[in-house]
This record gives sequence, structure tokens and C-alpha cells, in this order.
Amino acid sequence: METERLILNPIQESDKEDYFFNISHDKKVLETFICRYAETMEEFDFSSYPGRQDLFAIRLKENGRLIGIIDYFDEKDGSCEIGYGIGSRFWNQGYTTEAVHRFLEYLFLEKGLKTVYASFFTGNDASRRVMEKCGMQYSHFVEKELIYLDVPRDLTYYVISDLR
Repeated sequence: METERLILNPIQESDKEDYFFNISHDKKVLETFICRYAETMEEFDFSSYPGRQDLFAIRLKENGRLIGIIDYFDEKDGSCEIGYGIGSRFWNQGYTTEAVHRFLEYLFLEKGLKTVYASFFTGNDASRRVMEKCGMQYSHFVEKELIYLDVPRDLTYYVISDLR
């Protein structure tokens, strides 16, 4: 999958370093994106990521480097949920919106899904704006749905049922 500035494709073994620095070792990312923190490359277990059919790298087209990830999960009855994270040094440049928009096209037009959900920790306005820019609308709120980093987290859900 391609956009003007990005390529979305499967995670490769060669992505370990970029994944580590832009996701698993980036504490700013891990404040809003659920992933296990790794202090060093040696303790970073990357083995389960390459080869997954539901997880995609978000790459800069100019150099092919992984700057983030996007995935879908809980697929059933024509619907799924998506999640995404992008390295903090790439925030506020429109990359996430560009990636999510293209990913929604993939899910609706290529996979044939009918409904896609996404959620964010309440207060993560950047993620909310990405969802809204991609045509998603508020669905529901769940108070203290999960514990992450030893803190009960409220989640706000957005949904889209077609590409407007």
C-alpha cells in the first residue's frame, strides 16, 4: 500500500532497529500506545512481529525506514479494530492521518470489511484528530477499561462504516 509519502507493508526482520527506536524504546509513544517498553536492543523481543498478516510497517517512501506501525485485530462479522503508533519525532507531520486513511481503504476496499473501530486513551487529542480527519465518528466511552502502566485507563471509541 502506498500514499504520497508513505509505504505500508509487512514488518521485516530488518526492521528491528527502527521498531525499537520508534516504538518500543520511545517513552512518549508508550504513553499512548500499548506496547512493552524495552530499555536495550538486547532485551527487545522482536521475534513475533515479522510475518504477521495483521501488522504493517509505516515507512517513509523516501528511504524505506519504519517510522511507525498499524494493525487490525478482533476481526469478526465484517468488522475489526485498528491500532497505530508512530515515533514521536514524526508526530505533527500528517504521517499518521495519511497512513490511517490508506489503511481504512485497504480494510474496506481490499479486505471487504464493513465497520472499523479505533480507540484512544481519553485525553489523547492527537489520536482523536487523526480519527476525525479520516472520517471516523464518536461511538462510545468506556471508563477504566484497562490498566496500562499501572494506571486505570478510560478509552474513547470511534467508528467508521464506509469511506465517505
